[in-house]
Amino acid sequence: MTFSATLSPNDPAELQPTIGIIGMGAMGRMYANLWSTAGWKKIHVCDQLEKYEALKADYSNVPGVKVLSDGHAVARSSDIMMYSVEAEFIDRVVAEYGPSTKMNAIVAGQTSVKAPEQQAFEKHLPSDTHIVSLHSLHGPTVSPLGQPLVLIKHRATDESLRLVENITRSFGSRFVYLSYEEHDRVTANTQAVIHAAFLSMGSAWASASSYPWEQGLYVGGMETVKVNLALRIYSNAWHVYAGLAILNPKAREQIDQYAKSTTELFKLMLEAGTATKGSENHGSQQDSEQKLRRRVEWARGVVFGPNQSRKPILLSEAVLDKFSLGRLPASDDPTKMPEYRPNSHLSLLAMVDCWAHLEINPFHHLDLAATPLFRLFLGVAQHLFLTPKLTDLAIRSAIHDIWHRSDDLEFVVAARGWSQCVQFGSFEIYRKRFEETRSFFESRFAEAGVLGSEMIKAVMASEMK
Repeated sequence: MTFSATLSPNDPAELQPTIGIIGMGAMGRMYANLWSTAGWKKIHVCDQLEKYEALKADYSNVPGVKVLSDGHAVARSSDIMMYSVEAEFIDRVVAEYGPSTKMNAIVAGQTSVKAPEQQAFEKHLPSDTHIVSLHSLHGPTVSPLGQPLVLIKHRATDESLRLVENITRSFGSRFVYLSYEEHDRVTANTQAVIHAAFLSMGSAWASASSYPWEQGLYVGGMETVKVNLALRIYSNAWHVYAGLAILNPKAREQIDQYAKSTTELFKLMLEAGTATKGSENHGSQQDSEQKLRRRVEWARGVVFGPNQSRKPILLSEAVLDKFSLGRLPASDDPTKMPEYRPNSHLSLLAMVDCWAHLEINPFHHLDLAATPLFRLFLGVAQHLFLTPKLTDLAIRSAIHDIWHRSDDLEFVVAARGWSQCVQFGSFEIYRKRFEETRSFFESRFAEAGVLGSEMIKAVMASEMK
């Protein structure tokens, strides 16, 4: 059946395509719910057989959604279908259900790493199948309005691409057109280092058995973003991040460089701190401090030099304070406001250092296909590096303050650990490492989820204005 170029969810059911989803995890459900809400009337979905009855119960009263027993039933009946499964399993799932694909159907994948998906589609789908893949660059709890939705016309006609555009237009997302290769490069550049930073923060805090924001540490302003987003990542499923990290070669390279940057900067901090305390030669102290400053300033010049005229991404620290999980300790002097306690911001210094070494211009990807997490953390880094007073405070604290040094050490160990985990290429090791840390923060997810979502909405609303 040929569908109208002006197809919409308001058309009668007999004129609409059947939309299929294989895999009803968080993202599969998000798509099914968005299509149902928009008014599409024939949505066929399935998940693993043991989840069949529960899935039927969940969608018994959802308009337009029909739960089928397996992927063969979905593939045979769907004019447009999407595989929403983990990248680790995409080959096996497409190998099983791909041969049942309806003749001349359009097939898409919603995996975060496209190289395995491309190989699976080319290997297992019938030759008459049209491949127009997609990827929403946000999590299932974030509104798709204004967010990038990548569309990949790989083996398809222009009419097939227009049909996919029509069925996803109601999301309110911003279409970004890429190839499979471009997608994996962009997602590595916008997600790999960000995820590594937050995963390392969480592992460091869990290893120290500490929720530092509850002791008045790492609260307010930039710390609010770091804490909320770290907890947000650990509240999701581990496989959301494992596929990108392990299966995307560019991501592996960046995670390795992030661990190197973290380690080398921490060594420079220790060297300068030791020279400050133990050296009788004042020149030695100055030399060590200057080595650290030159490295930070070099990274700032490479990453932010060409972009200094851009509008700041982040909201004011006063606004961010509203979303803080912790509160600053009260001052002994009731006439004075509590003051933020400077720290080294090692996670941010290392991120920008990593980008500089890999010659990545993060602002290019901000315009193209930035995730909310990338936008927020880039905003924090921009605020730190382009505010000379804050950069100087971070360097001074790195050299002279010892209260956060044990935390920085835990962070270095965590960053190297995650890098090694990715280099091993083991999903099982990744899962165990992730879930062990996740269990430490589980009791804090509810509060952090509400505050984190509100913070993202506030920042995105400010960006859209």
